[in-house]
Amino acid sequence: PGLAISLTVLAFNLLGDGLRDALDPKSRQN
Repeated sequence: PGLAISLTVLAFNLLGDGLRDALDPKSRQN
């Protein structure tokens, strides 16, 4: 069960990064 939770959290983190890039492209001016 722990592994499934870890994978879910990881997937949400990746999705969150993608959404943040799409919604706020100016925030990542590295």
